[in-house]
Amino acid sequence: MIRFAIRLTVAGGREAAARLVIIAAAVTLGVAMVLAAVAGMNGVGSQNDRYGWANAAVHPAAPGDPDPLWWQLRVDTYDRAPIGRVDLAATGPGSPVPPGLPRLPGPGEFYASPALRDLLAAEPADQLAARFPARLAGTVGPEALPAPNSLVAVAGYTPQEMSARPGATRVSRLPDTAAENCPGGCWAGIPSSGLQLILAVVAAALVFPLLILVGSATRLAAARREQRFAAMRLVGATPRQIAIVSTVESTVSALAGTAAGFALFAAVRAPLAAIPFTGAPMFTSDLSPGVGGALAVALGVPLAAAVMAWVSLRRVQISPLGVSRRVTPRPPRAYRLIPLALGIAELAFFIGRRPETTDGQILAFLPGILVVMIGLLVAGPWLTMAAATLMARRARRPESLIAARRLADNPKAGFRAVSGLVLALFVTSVAVGVMTAIAADHDRSGTGYTDEMGLIFRDEDTAPTGTVVPAGLTALPGVRAAVTVRVAPDDVPRPPESKTEFFFPYALASCADLAHATGAKQCAPGAEVAWVFPDLVGPDQFTRPWPAADVDPGRLTSFRAMSLVAETDGSTAAVERVRTAIGNAYPTLWGPITEGDWEAETSRVFNGWKRLSDVVILASLAIAGLSLAVSVAGGLTERARPFSLLRLAGVPLATLRRMVALESVTPLLSAALVSVAAGFASAHLFLKAQMGLSLHSPGAAYYAFVAGGLLASLAVIASTLPLLRRVTGPQAARNE
Repeated sequence: MIRFAIRLTVAGGREAAARLVIIAAAVTLGVAMVLAAVAGMNGVGSQNDRYGWANAAVHPAAPGDPDPLWWQLRVDTYDRAPIGRVDLAATGPGSPVPPGLPRLPGPGEFYASPALRDLLAAEPADQLAARFPARLAGTVGPEALPAPNSLVAVAGYTPQEMSARPGATRVSRLPDTAAENCPGGCWAGIPSSGLQLILAVVAAALVFPLLILVGSATRLAAARREQRFAAMRLVGATPRQIAIVSTVESTVSALAGTAAGFALFAAVRAPLAAIPFTGAPMFTSDLSPGVGGALAVALGVPLAAAVMAWVSLRRVQISPLGVSRRVTPRPPRAYRLIPLALGIAELAFFIGRRPETTDGQILAFLPGILVVMIGLLVAGPWLTMAAATLMARRARRPESLIAARRLADNPKAGFRAVSGLVLALFVTSVAVGVMTAIAADHDRSGTGYTDEMGLIFRDEDTAPTGTVVPAGLTALPGVRAAVTVRVAPDDVPRPPESKTEFFFPYALASCADLAHATGAKQCAPGAEVAWVFPDLVGPDQFTRPWPAADVDPGRLTSFRAMSLVAETDGSTAAVERVRTAIGNAYPTLWGPITEGDWEAETSRVFNGWKRLSDVVILASLAIAGLSLAVSVAGGLTERARPFSLLRLAGVPLATLRRMVALESVTPLLSAALVSVAAGFASAHLFLKAQMGLSLHSPGAAYYAFVAGGLLASLAVIASTLPLLRRVTGPQAARNE
């Protein structure tokens, strides 16, 4: 029976061949996109794990471990680009060697990643190379690099030097996976929960429109196939044999499309890996769906196509005469809105109850998004029927009345054609809503002046006292001033307003030093020592001059340092010279950094998310457009005989075209409004629960994008209307 089904599938003439090609093309596009989304989720985890070895300090050596390695992670910066650096010293021949290195660097040696090696050769030594030991011993291999362009260094020192450093520890093993938590601080990679959650939603957002596209393509010429299968039933074919034939017919094209989808993903894999969705590109090998993901896609897509084919032809399974028994189905009821309401309620439940783990967050938010998407599909026919009823009441032209009656007669079929676009608008609204809120929060965070370079002494117990400014720092070209901010001891009296104001300065600085920093906020008149924030900026809420502190200026140098802030002319050369001088004097985990550096890192991550949202929006709209075109064209073909009879009865072709357009536009507009509202509601609830942010009104670009999508949809509908003349000729009215 399978051989007969294959012969029947491929020997159906030009129409059958076209149907097979369309289904295969739809499956190809869908499989490639789903593979990319699954591979992206795996790639984030793989990239995160590549930071694991550098975060070895979270697993310190136990007493008695042989030949532990002195270890200190340092996070540095050059011209807004982060540099990951590990300083180490071996205590014996058995000390572990980091991945990507042939051996441990000796005292005075260091290894550099290819990107850092090239940067060292291109930039002045006093701005970058002076931070590292004198001799470059070799190159760090890709096994130790999170991204192909990562700036990474491993520097060697003596055990005596490392043991005297605050923050250095001893390790006996180097992990190959990311740490679950970093109480002492990690070099990037922690956490990746936000992006993994977004990628999980991306995969779901692509799967649904994709299934609709495959289903629309599978249903092409369904009526004609139903008649053919009904005839086979009447001559003795069993329901099981009909099921085999219909399944084989869809599975053949689905298998071909799946294979082509894997080939398409392989072709675009390297360019996709180069896009910095996480703020940095991935290695191509990391962007992999894995064995489990590949098997799930390879088996799931043909299975889904076979199930859709069986469902679309279920009437033939019941009775061969069921094809000719066309009765008006029961109208959809308002209870179809319940799944949509349940999805919104599920997302609202987690406001204030956000799970702490990545898996918990995915299990919390992903089902809510999926239920909302399912709810839109379930509610769509009811919304279509409501819109058709309203249109029928206000109809003034015959085409409006006919279109309204046809939609009210079978709202499921009317909504099915535009369901992909409705989901695309939902995905677009969610993505734009989330990105707009993150962008608004990002813009508010840039409150500092960018001419300063600061180092925070995070461990008060080991922070220095006395003179903290490195010798010669203020004499460097482009340096205007250097201010040491001190920890206030308990015996220093706090001003009364500090007990009533939420944001109040809590560190101490000399007003004489602040007077040289002309770009910083100045002290209140008459003050010699002032209460300040460690970065000399503080929050927006504090706009007054620095308030006076009741401290003898002579005591300041006896207090431990909290931060060291240097003001420069803002040039890259001056900033990097200061960074080099301070970093060499105080080799801490978090090196000197400017407000601009913080902004650049935040922007890298945000821009990566924005690129991802743009890809999802464009992909979902492209899939929706294809679904719409296939559905409208298939609908015209299925209704060729009724339309032909109408033309023979004297109905003008233009009237038929307007009727077809109204049948597509009415469910589109009615469901689109609900879809956009549901998208913004879901985005707001997700932001509130996951990030503590509120939804912001999207800019004019969003409305222009939605309007453009709707206009493109109308253009797709219009492009199928010329088929109406071809398929409604007199020959279509003849009984077959």
